[in-house]
Amino acid sequence: MSIRPVSSESRAIPTMEGAGVHLHRAFGFQNPDQFDPFLLFDDFRNEHPRDYLRGFPWHPHRGIETITYVLNGTVDHGDSLGNEGTLGAGDVQWMTAGSGILHQEMPKGNAKGQMHGFQLWANLPGSLKMTAPRYQDVQGKEIPEITDDDGTRVKVIVGSFWGKTGPVDGIAADPQYLDIFVPAGIRKTFRIDTYRRAFAYVFDGAGSFRDASKPQGVLLEKEVMGQEVNIRDMSGDRMLIQFGTGDEVTVQAGPKGIRFLLVSGAPIEEPVAWHGPIVMNTKEEIRQALADLRNGTFIKPAH
Repeated sequence: MSIRPVSSESRAIPTMEGAGVHLHRAFGFQNPDQFDPFLLFDDFRNEHPRDYLRGFPWHPHRGIETITYVLNGTVDHGDSLGNEGTLGAGDVQWMTAGSGILHQEMPKGNAKGQMHGFQLWANLPGSLKMTAPRYQDVQGKEIPEITDDDGTRVKVIVGSFWGKTGPVDGIAADPQYLDIFVPAGIRKTFRIDTYRRAFAYVFDGAGSFRDASKPQGVLLEKEVMGQEVNIRDMSGDRMLIQFGTGDEVTVQAGPKGIRFLLVSGAPIEEPVAWHGPIVMNTKEEIRQALADLRNGTFIKPAH
């Protein structure tokens, strides 16, 4: 077994999307090879309705799949195929845009006005970019959650882990998408297929992914589980950690525990031509997609 080293750490950057939604972008619209098969990851978390209620009005997608995971509040969605529904706290939506879809996503807060969720874009290989669009909405109660003896909790959203398989399937990138909580002071190791690209996104608490098997360092010293422990390279809220090669990821939880998403997928390794929410293999395919939008032929008839 080999522990994956941390290849980079960065904090999600505040940005604005849709009709004025304030969110934090961990990655996206940059070198597509870095996170292949993933293209973009957004954390939309707000305490004030004015920062999200205008939502994401009608917009196109082609050539990708999106996975939306809601923690607080709700997201009403509808599309050009007549699909509509509401994602609540704990729910997941997987959308294959395929040959093209127009949709809208309108967030609402919980009773306290809080809204929190994530959206991950996964690329489609060239052979599937013009496949028929489809949806899968999954309620939170359908997502298996495993609690280990030490209190570690894992929700299996996509893929298989610790003998459980998530309810979302059929994604071309064949990802593993886990929501993990590790209690204070616990050191935990998680298996990841050697041939997958992997990243973690910390959204609550803090911990160390770097040299976690031998905690040491100078950045933070706290009392953990009754012992003085030095934890270096602490990764806190809204921190993205990308890993190198190996078949295990190890985390040392900080004094308040750590909750993070652990995501991995098999690289597609194809050329990427990118125009906002349209991702194809060539510039000519992008030009055709934009022409289809202008001509009203973006939505393809079902076969």
